Amino acid sequence: MATPDHCLYCFEVLTAHLEKRQPLGLEKVQELWTSYPKGLELQNTEEEEEEDVDLQITGSHPPKTNPRPDPNSTTNSARHPILQRITRSASGTSTPSSSSSERTSASNSTSTTTPSSSTTSFTPIGISPTPRQTTQLSPPRNLREWSTPLFVTWNTLSSSSQPHQQSPSLRGCIGTFSSEPLLTSLPEYAIISALHDSRFDPITLRELPTLEVAVTLLTDFEECAHPLDWEIGVHGIRISFYHKNKRFGACYLPDVAVEQEWGKEETVVSAMRKAGWGGKREKWREVSQLSVVRYQGRKESVSWKEYNEWRTWVEKQGKNVETRN
Repeated sequence: MATPDHCLYCFEVLTAHLEKRQPLGLEKVQELWTSYPKGLELQNTEEEEEEDVDLQITGSHPPKTNPRPDPNSTTNSARHPILQRITRSASGTSTPSSSSSERTSASNSTSTTTPSSSTTSFTPIGISPTPRQTTQLSPPRNLREWSTPLFVTWNTLSSSSQPHQQSPSLRGCIGTFSSEPLLTSLPEYAIISALHDSRFDPITLRELPTLEVAVTLLTDFEECAHPLDWEIGVHGIRISFYHKNKRFGACYLPDVAVEQEWGKEETVVSAMRKAGWGGKREKWREVSQLSVVRYQGRKESVSWKEYNEWRTWVEKQGKNVETRN
């Protein structure tokens, strides 16, 4: 499944490209992410620093801690976005995936684009939605041996001060159904989706503070026995068909039907519309050679604020961080 370090790396690659510098390599980002204080550790460090400053100024003893902190307090560790993410990963849940429409051509390209959902989710500690049935595949120990299909999505966040209340709007998304080496495909699609999605102007350096990035790794591809041979909330679909001697294709990521409250037939017809089919809805089965491939996918996302906090921490370490993998 996708993890926060994949998203941090996408921000690192795009930021470095726009700033005309060398990015940290994925392996170095993962190493630093492992050492990065997350959740409670980060909060405790900040509180200790505040207490030290307090003692220096007032000369008083540190205040007694409340053994039963207010669960609604804004300093509650459950609200820390990094800790929320670790909790979601451990419980088998993830943020919703966005919808997808394949860029089709006679050459049957594997590069695809996707529109985004208008909703996001927040999972406090102790409140875990029912885990999806996505197969959990352990990544190979050697990162250089890891190949996978993936999507990279850039969203613009609203101006809400609460990260979990910020509704994303699509800013760019392109991916591939081909299993390609993660070391090369992740930075490639981070740049392509940010700068070369034909539906949008290229992302600029000034925009970065308003963005979040999401990475979805795709697994478990299976040919459907019929167009409705898949489960809502479990599978994404990739369709292809012919109409008037022209080939069409499109895809939706796994959470789209749930977010839009669609049934299976409605989802298939919507995907056909995304592909460019303009026939009557009741005649969708009359197209030629309609095939559906089902697949699963897990998405992770990181906001610019989270990336910037991590990058600031990296720079404060005074470590000799390599720019190459």
